[in-house]
Amino acid sequence: MSVFEVRQGTSPVILGFPHTGTDVPAEIWDRLNDTGRLLADTDWHIHKLYEGLLPDVTVVRATFHRYVIDANRDPENVSLYPGQNTTGLIPETDFDGLPIWKDGEAPTEADTASRLRQFHAPYHAAFLAEIERVKAIHGIAIVYDCHSIRSHIPFLFDGKLPDLNIGTDMGRTCAPAIEKAAVDIAASADGYTSILNGRFKGGWTTRHYGRPETGVHAIQMELAQSTHLATEEPPFVLDATKAERLRAPLRAILQSIENTAFDLKTLTGSEA
Repeated sequence: MSVFEVRQGTSPVILGFPHTGTDVPAEIWDRLNDTGRLLADTDWHIHKLYEGLLPDVTVVRATFHRYVIDANRDPENVSLYPGQNTTGLIPETDFDGLPIWKDGEAPTEADTASRLRQFHAPYHAAFLAEIERVKAIHGIAIVYDCHSIRSHIPFLFDGKLPDLNIGTDMGRTCAPAIEKAAVDIAASADGYTSILNGRFKGGWTTRHYGRPETGVHAIQMELAQSTHLATEEPPFVLDATKAERLRAPLRAILQSIENTAFDLKTLTGSEA
């Protein structure tokens, strides 16, 4: 199977989807227990949610599930949030802390090395190639990494998650103007709550690629799944009415980020 999909565009914005894939090779599927086979921690439907919101945007999407290997984790398995509950490069549990592998079938170091080669590395090689291609066109590239998660997960965070969670690793991964473009629209989106650098400050993709001094900016959007799913339980069906309503502020955020990219390019002579 192909481990990633790429759709090339001419916009300075690149959409990343590391967690919408549901492909699991048979030999790995056989090792998952019933909890793991629910694939509950998928970012359900968000590649459809973003479809068509920004003309000529580039899309890079992993087709494999995060239980195979997590495309948004450091290949050295360094924790994104030291001291907090999270899941690793190859998760041992789901987001509720429940084991996902059959007894004796948890991935080994050899499994990790193999899956890094087969899945993680090809996805990020494709991602980097698109960043370089887009930057060659515009002198600037903006990675917008797309995520979603259930709004209540006590194992990971207290209470209810805000609807729109923007992450820039405390402003390190993008220019202030790009951060502001997203934050201002999210804050004014009627009927939605939002936060900047709250529980989710940007995953490995955002932190790894976001180097504003080189002209590559990155920002993560983590959506609470209550904003677009009929229910946050299996079968995780998309609610068409909720989704269409949410698409309006997401479109406005992407358009504002793209316009900001063009402004930065103009102000800096193609060097952001």
